[in-house]
Amino acid sequence: MREWWRELAGLVLPADCAGCGAARVVLCGACRGALSGTGAGRVRPAERRAGPAGLPEVYAGARYEDAVRAVVLAHKERGALPLAGPLGTALAAAVARAGGTGPRGPELVLVPVPSARRAVRARGHDPARRIALAASGRLRRAGAAARVAPLLRLRRAVADQAGLGARERRENLAGALEVRPGGAALAAGARIVLVDDVITTGATLAEAARALRAAGLRAEAAAVVAAPAGSFAPNGGNPDRAKIL
Repeated sequence: MREWWRELAGLVLPADCAGCGAARVVLCGACRGALSGTGAGRVRPAERRAGPAGLPEVYAGARYEDAVRAVVLAHKERGALPLAGPLGTALAAAVARAGGTGPRGPELVLVPVPSARRAVRARGHDPARRIALAASGRLRRAGAAARVAPLLRLRRAVADQAGLGARERRENLAGALEVRPGGAALAAGARIVLVDDVITTGATLAEAARALRAAGLRAEAAAVVAAPAGSFAPNGGNPDRAKIL
């Protein structure tokens, strides 16, 4: 009921732009443009040149600054659910930049990084999964055989990552994720891309990739909505990768 009411309220009630505060618009044209995915490219964790061991190639749809940061936080922490669509556009661009999303390619499975149950209860929704669903819809409309599969779950409690450094995050998450029972069969033969909202140190995505490997699966790449501006590779990285958007 809480989630349904938030969605309805976001559709019918006037609001200020979540990115810049412009009056009476959920997201203005300029802020929507910042999430269009035109600047999507390969990224590396800001704190480590190569990233943690086992981290797949990571692509981001936008730079995590200014309006983009504000929109991500409004969706994630304040339940601005209509923002999942624009955020999904940026994520879809990152997935497309990773390649392999053409109509003749293998089925594409987006695997969101799971949130802790207590966080989902507090927020009233699972941000990464909601954005992944929006991204997969956009990818399907562009001709890709894409779907979302929540294969991962937390197997133990973890501390809040906020304020932790790269090493502390790796230690906090080590062995924390696993594939759900029967999950491996749901993605057999598909191209798997891990997805999340933001990358910082890369520890979360590296742990997710490890959990997939432990179940006999492999993440071809990872994609996020946004990453710090300084983490983008020159020229966007891998410019010859397939793009469909």
